[in-house]
Amino acid sequence: MAAEYIGVKELAEKWGVTTRRINQLCVDGYFSGAYKKGKFWMVPSDAEKPSVLRAKKTNKALSRTRTTKLLPCPVGITSYKEVSRECYYVDKTLLIKDIIDDHNKVYLFTRPRRFGKTLTLDMVRTFFERSEKDTSVYFRDKEIWSAGKEYRSYQGKYPVIFLSFKDAHQKNWEDMYQNLRFSIKEAFLAHIELLNSDRLNEFDKKFYQRIADSSAGTTDVQFSLGKLSSMLAQHYGQKAIVVIDEYDTPIQQGYLNGCYDEVIDFMRNLFSAGLKDNEDLEFGILTGILRVAKESLFSGLNNLVVNTIMDDKYAQYFGFTQKEVSEMAVYYGMEEKLPEIRSWYDGYLFGSEEIYNPWSVISYFNNDCKPKAFWSRTSGNEMIGQLIREANAETYESLSALMQGKAVQAIIDTDIIYPELNGDADVIYSFLLVAGYLRVTGTIGAIGGNPICSLSIPNREIKSVFQKEILNLYSAVFTGSLLRDFEVSVRTGNSELLTETLQKYLLQSASVYDTAYESFYHGTVFGMLAVMSDSYYITSNRESGEGRFDVQLEPHDKSRTGFILEFKTKKDLDEAGLKALAAEGIEQIRDHQYYTDMEYHGISNIIFFGIGFSGKKVAVTVEKK
Repeated sequence: MAAEYIGVKELAEKWGVTTRRINQLCVDGYFSGAYKKGKFWMVPSDAEKPSVLRAKKTNKALSRTRTTKLLPCPVGITSYKEVSRECYYVDKTLLIKDIIDDHNKVYLFTRPRRFGKTLTLDMVRTFFERSEKDTSVYFRDKEIWSAGKEYRSYQGKYPVIFLSFKDAHQKNWEDMYQNLRFSIKEAFLAHIELLNSDRLNEFDKKFYQRIADSSAGTTDVQFSLGKLSSMLAQHYGQKAIVVIDEYDTPIQQGYLNGCYDEVIDFMRNLFSAGLKDNEDLEFGILTGILRVAKESLFSGLNNLVVNTIMDDKYAQYFGFTQKEVSEMAVYYGMEEKLPEIRSWYDGYLFGSEEIYNPWSVISYFNNDCKPKAFWSRTSGNEMIGQLIREANAETYESLSALMQGKAVQAIIDTDIIYPELNGDADVIYSFLLVAGYLRVTGTIGAIGGNPICSLSIPNREIKSVFQKEILNLYSAVFTGSLLRDFEVSVRTGNSELLTETLQKYLLQSASVYDTAYESFYHGTVFGMLAVMSDSYYITSNRESGEGRFDVQLEPHDKSRTGFILEFKTKKDLDEAGLKALAAEGIEQIRDHQYYTDMEYHGISNIIFFGIGFSGKKVAVTVEKK
């Protein structure tokens, strides 16, 4: 007999929840067999009520009676032991099962900054690492423990070497080398028991001592990873696991600070000794942003398995899935905030899995559910700033189009290297994609084994990063007084001051080539508006009313004034024609009712700007709604 299905509305009434909630559960994959019939979801009539709906009532009851304290959000905590026992933890332990099942020798996971790599690696270390204490207590209530006895047998059985290069931000090679040497020394000191081992010879112990007291030469330091794994294998009679977090941070800093070649030479030798043909290696795991392949950093490492954001496998283990974010919102009693969370922090695509930025989602809940660009303030955006500053006119025009909500196309190569980043646009977009600034919205074809992808900005948070970096690009022209005048003229609706300010900018900086396209004017004004981003939600090319406005400034405080800007361009206009062109912008705002979206959000005071451009001339018309 064919399965029977019911509509979302009927199911919502049956369970006493909103249709919006049932729709979201369908999107998040809670109902096996659910499908979309036209615009509406159909759900099997025998579907069981998900636990998250039952949990919602329980959590609200607990909140009302104050009998249970909700777990805190783990903002900035990368210790698995602490997070898993004392904080709200999104269970990623089945990664361990996949690693065991796949039985590869060396894994490299490339993901953007702040997507849970460090916490995940600490989870792996805690699971496998030998310890005098029983560390199984950190996994007994996790999914890996329910996977079966076979997987539990691996727990606490291996010596683990853990290295993190996250602090390698020095400005020259000498200081960076000292930092790298200190990190390696810390890894040795974590195994101080080797000094008293009766299974090691005196030569091994002297090598250990040289690393520990910082008297070792460069050659010893470069071969230290392989040597430490050998000593651990001899001492414990068990091969070692090597875990390296943010392996490419020194490489990026070397590129930015002129010591790239020295860093590459050092890291190549370090990894070769520790990961290539190392008979004492059980397996190794590295994380970073890029696969730095073409410099032969992993030369001869045929056992390396690289997993990038383009791959389906392991996609769910870094970042939060839609289902995980929904469960988190229900736990904190903030289910109604899901649309806001989605618009700010969703939009990443790892393989075919929709992913949220975990750092930002956690920070959002910790910030009383008030949205901010949390990721841009912590991830270190030196690279994107340099890329945009060095971009040519064509690339800058494409970046401006991205800020306006449009898509660009590029050939994506995840095997890029830093010296190529000031090359063509495809390389720049490939970096921006793997670094978390763009998302794939479609695959068009392939060239030479590399996909041709359509790319866009994933969410509101990343759009604000672009705004700030575009602003920095023009810092020499966007002086304090110019920005101050610009902000005042927009906020007060002063058409004369805005005209004067934009005219000054065009005369000082814009070439005739720059002013050939509306996208230049649009991108310039959009970049200048970053000065107002702390008080306004700034959006571009979004649907509202019966069309798409150019730029909208919606105030965080609904009692304040909102603004809509419409740009018009035409060549060779005189002053009268330019004023008439600006007036067309106002007319378009009214005719297409671009103010509908802001009115829906409770903004009653709205000012319209019609801005006309012709070469280096500008005219502004301002009207209140």
